[in-house]
Amino acid sequence: MARRRLALQVALGDLAGVFDLTEVTHRLTDFADRALDLAIRTAIRERTPDADPAGFVAIALGKQGSRELNYSSDIDPIFLFDPHTLPTRKNEEPVDAAVRIGRRVIELLQARDADGYVLRVDLRLRPTPEVTPIAVPIDAAIVYYESQALPWERAAFIRARPAAGDLALGRSFLEAIGPFIWRRSLDFGAIGEIVEITRRIRDHHSQGQTFGPGYDLKRGRGGIREIEFFAQIHQLIHGGRDPALRVGDTRAALAALAASGRIEACDAAALSEAYVVLRTAEHRVQMIDDRQTHSLPTGDALDRVARLDGRADGEALLAHLLPHVTRVAEIFDRLAAPGAAALSTDPDTLAAHLSHAGLNDTAVALTRIASWRAARYPALRSAAAQSALEAVLPGLIGTLAEAPEPKAALNRLDRLFERLPSAVNIFRLLEARPALSVLLVQLLSHAPTLAEELARRPDLLDGLIDASAFDAVPGVSELAAEMRLKTGTDYQAQLDHVRRIVADRRFALGAQIIAGASDPLAVASGYSRVAEAAIEVLATAAVDEFSRAHGHVPGSEFVILALGRLGGGALTQASDLDLVYLFTGDFAGESDGPKPLGATLYYNRLAQRVTAALSVPTAAGPLYPIDTRLRPSGNQGPLAVNFESFARYQRENAWTWEHMALTRARPVFGSPAAREELQAIIDDVLGGNRPERNVIDDALRMRADMAAHKPPAGPLDAKLLPGGLVDLEFAVHVRQLQTRRGFDPHLGRAIAALDLPPSLGPAHDLLTRMIVTLRLVAPDAAEPDLPATRALIARALRLEDWSAVRAALDSARQEVTAAWKGVTYGHAARREGDGA
Repeated sequence: MARRRLALQVALGDLAGVFDLTEVTHRLTDFADRALDLAIRTAIRERTPDADPAGFVAIALGKQGSRELNYSSDIDPIFLFDPHTLPTRKNEEPVDAAVRIGRRVIELLQARDADGYVLRVDLRLRPTPEVTPIAVPIDAAIVYYESQALPWERAAFIRARPAAGDLALGRSFLEAIGPFIWRRSLDFGAIGEIVEITRRIRDHHSQGQTFGPGYDLKRGRGGIREIEFFAQIHQLIHGGRDPALRVGDTRAALAALAASGRIEACDAAALSEAYVVLRTAEHRVQMIDDRQTHSLPTGDALDRVARLDGRADGEALLAHLLPHVTRVAEIFDRLAAPGAAALSTDPDTLAAHLSHAGLNDTAVALTRIASWRAARYPALRSAAAQSALEAVLPGLIGTLAEAPEPKAALNRLDRLFERLPSAVNIFRLLEARPALSVLLVQLLSHAPTLAEELARRPDLLDGLIDASAFDAVPGVSELAAEMRLKTGTDYQAQLDHVRRIVADRRFALGAQIIAGASDPLAVASGYSRVAEAAIEVLATAAVDEFSRAHGHVPGSEFVILALGRLGGGALTQASDLDLVYLFTGDFAGESDGPKPLGATLYYNRLAQRVTAALSVPTAAGPLYPIDTRLRPSGNQGPLAVNFESFARYQRENAWTWEHMALTRARPVFGSPAAREELQAIIDDVLGGNRPERNVIDDALRMRADMAAHKPPAGPLDAKLLPGGLVDLEFAVHVRQLQTRRGFDPHLGRAIAALDLPPSLGPAHDLLTRMIVTLRLVAPDAAEPDLPATRALIARALRLEDWSAVRAALDSARQEVTAAWKGVTYGHAARREGDGA
């Protein structure tokens, strides 16, 4: 009776225009939730009157989960129970009690009497419904979804929510299986399967595919199901990396996808509008005799439905629906369009196809493709891998043909396949996102460094599936939040997690340069923020782990000082991290843990732990090389010293080269108070509280030694060539130490603050752009053979062509050489005069 009363009230509000679609579906869903919850409580209390109705929950899927029920919807819950908290009778097994409760719930909701029924219940969405009981133990369900569930089940859980019963139990279950639903590294075979489900629905309901009378509003081509699947597919692709997309409501999901740039705003608007129109028509059909149908009627019945919708007749209703159905089909067909025809297996036919595609060296291409089809590499041996290979080959060959050097790209692709542990996912990814094939070939053609990374971790390509991979890297605190796992997380898991995030971020930053999407100066800054966030998270984890055994040193803390390129905030893909480990407080202190240590030993062992956390490869791969040779007394000194010892060394014993290094020092780990105290020490030393040294003489000798022992690697070595970055750094640091001003770890800002030639700033920018770019495309500093790679470098340097690159490099080196000579000129002249 309550259901019929509600349906009448909602229908009147719906037809009168008082309730919009959201209000209609929310009222219908809220009733279903209340009814289901009452049925669960009743079923439990009938059996155990004195027990709290706990330990049994209904997880709503489908339209109930997203609060989008229609007038005659089934509900599709999953019944779960906790054997430890479910009320049971004496000597009764929890599973038997749960099944009896579930059966009673269904009976209460589906039993018909003079007033009809309450709700139809469909439990077929539970794990393996053909063999499992109607109520499933929660632990068994978690194991199933973590290890055995099918791709379509992931899509079903996008709209899941605890709807009735023990809601806290339901929330804990959904939190536990969150990684199953929202994967950072996505299996694009799952997306293909969901699209294939839609194709099969179209085929199975073929009689409802043709638009007109009898058209299936839900399953037809361009219907409600395709709008839902379009949103869910994009949520699965992007939701693992963007929690804002994890919403169940279809229109809210479309809006979130558009707001984040994952789909076009016009597509989202068109689909949302169509959803309202189609769902409204569906409701009009179901208002007549409470029909459980989604198809438009025929004949006079269609006219009656049309008049319920305020239309003159059936033709007017069809004319209203047609543009929306057409638009939905067009948008969804971008996902579900038939794939390209497979490449021929006949050698002659295939050779002709390759030649026509633009692969001039067809012999090499034929050999490679034959090798892949013969499954010579382990990653290609499974039937799934071979099927995925055939699906992606036509598009991949077309992309390779457009590469600057197809043969070189083909050979690197072959080496990638040879080293892949599994190829299925990368093939499915390329099939689902054809634009990635272009970027992949660019990486293989121009960036051997990134190609090597990709061979080690093919899932790195997942991070490039949407435009957000080319956004600027966020700040250190936001990056650290992304890297930091929950409190109490296993230490090894934290190390692995940071390594995966860092690898993803560094790979994406390198790809930005290859794709021409970012200025290498911005990329260098991004590399540095990623490294600083990794230091923050891993040093904290190491400190916490170490303190479990050894406690803390009262009144003392661990501090990390960055120097070199990290201090200056301008790392490259290949940079190591120059770190100095320090601690506050008295070196004579002692820790307060179960295994106490003296402060010096405590912090030196902790420093070793931090170095390992930042550098030792784990199952997730390597991280950063760490260089601690800039610490007081270099390799001869302890790994960590307290502030007092550091200050005394810098003020009394440090050499000129150590003070030059200090000009780029920047605290990157420690409390704000400790960082401020350390910065004050650095400022004091650089400001003049240091030994009197012949800075120019020392610098000239150091630069000559460096030139003798570390010559340039090649003609493009923007760091070590005469007039390169090393000479620029020497000029800046000598002038800083001479004048005791212009101290800024960032070289560009330091140059602007000193009385150096204004042309030195642009020279710094060009040389930095060059070194950041060449670490990716020409790590040997040799001139690239490929004209396209030379063009890529010119674009990164904001120059017209390769001749402009050479001219700009020569000009920058001349400017640096002149500045270096200008800094040392007076001293050199005096030396010549003394010699006379």
